[in-house]
Order: sequence, then C-alpha cells, then structure tokens
Amino acid sequence: MADVWNDIRNVFVNFGKDWPVYLAEGFFLFLLIYYVFRTLKENNAKALIGIYVLLLFAMGLVCLVSEKLDSTVLLILLMLLSLFFLLLFSQEIKRSVWTGKRTGENKGEAAAKSAVAARAEEYVSSIVRAVQNLSKNNTGALIVLSNGNLPKDIVDSGVRLGANISNQLIEGIFINKAPLHDGAMIIYGDKIQAAGCFLPLTQRDFPKDFGTRHRAGIGVTEVADVSTIIVSEETGIVSVVKRGEITRYADSELLKKFLREYYWKEFNAEGKKI
Repeated sequence: MADVWNDIRNVFVNFGKDWPVYLAEGFFLFLLIYYVFRTLKENNAKALIGIYVLLLFAMGLVCLVSEKLDSTVLLILLMLLSLFFLLLFSQEIKRSVWTGKRTGENKGEAAAKSAVAARAEEYVSSIVRAVQNLSKNNTGALIVLSNGNLPKDIVDSGVRLGANISNQLIEGIFINKAPLHDGAMIIYGDKIQAAGCFLPLTQRDFPKDFGTRHRAGIGVTEVADVSTIIVSEETGIVSVVKRGEITRYADSELLKKFLREYYWKEFNAEGKKI
C-alpha cells in the first residue's frame, strides 16, 4: 500500500513538468469514456454499463498495484476496452453518424408526433367523459374501436357519419329512443365512422345478465382485430373487451389506459392516420 500511495504522489509531483501531456490524455480519456457511456445508455444496455464501470475500476487498481504497468499502459488498456464496447454497437453508431445531418428533420418529426399525441389525448378524454355520463344515467352503449379492418357489411349495416369525436355527439347517439341508439358506434381514429351498426353475436356461454349488447360487443372482437366498450343499460356497469376477453367494472383510469393503447398502437406510433 505504501508503494501505491507513493505512485499516486509521484503523479502529482511530476504533474507540473508534463501538464500538457497529462491534460491531453485526461481530456481524451474523458471524451472516450463519455461516448461509451452515452452509446450504452442510448441503446438501453444497463447491464453493460455496470460491467464497463467495474472493468474501469479493476484496470485502475491493477495499474496502481503493479510495478510494471505505468500510465501509458493504462491508457492503452482503457482505449482497447472502450473500443471493444463501442464495436458491440457499431451499427447503431454508424446509423447515428449518417442521420446526424437530419437533426432538424428529427425535431420536426418529434413536434409532429407530440401534436398527434395531444390530439389523441383529447379524443380519449371525450370518449371517457361520454362513457361515464352514459353509465351514470344507465344509458346502454356499445362502442367499437376499429383499426380499419372491420368487414364492410358491418360498417354498411349502420349509418356512415365521418363525424369528429365529441362527448356530446356520443351521448346524443345513445340517448334512449334516438334512431341509432340500439346499434353499435364505430370509432376509427379521429372520426366516428358509423353508428347504428349490427355486430355478430358470440356463441360462447356467458352469464344470463349478458344481454345482446354484451354478446355483440364480445362477438365482434372474435371475428376482427378490434376492441369494444360496453355500457350496460340495466346496471350502468362499464366493460371493455379485447380478443374476446371481457373486463367488467372499468373505471376512468382503466378506460384511459384502454383507449391510449388503442390510439398508440393504431394511430400514434408513426404520427400518421390522425
């Protein structure tokens, strides 16, 4: 340990003579290590970050303890270690270098996606508000969240609307004795595509309190990759259905999560369609 402390002291004693060299080496090492850390972080390689840190400390200790290894050898070892980690992500580094000139475009795309996300959040809030109001008034409702692959005969069985989403319109369509209240509403992205649509009924066995509206809300998810929201006319209970699986007693938080997954998957991920 005495030799180790002497080596450390000698570094600081000789620093005055060779400070430009030490400064250049330190700056180069700092940049190299920083770039490795940034590359690992950007590629979500948390385990490799820990390994890299441990190896850095291990090399430093070995060079301090060993009499045969000096600062030059340590510098070379650190360079080789860092280059090894960088080579693991050579393709990612190459991609970032080639796309570096398009930073302005990337910022524009990020802003566009942010705007799309804000609009999607408005739709989510409007639908949730409408569903909650319908539930409080025990007004039955069936809403299909479509991704554009519903059979044409289902869409054509109702009235095509192409209307903007609003909680007032959703509630108005499902008011008792309204012309379209018995059928299903189809939402496709930012539009209410159609209302009053007839859906195929599931043939599986369900409890007796599952009426035609529930059986239709489940059935359509069995024949098409869509999701549905159901409000019971008798109890006001809100249910959500995905791939034939129904979840009852959906509160506002579950509804928001359900709708956000729909908008993110189908419309928001690429900043298109909305």
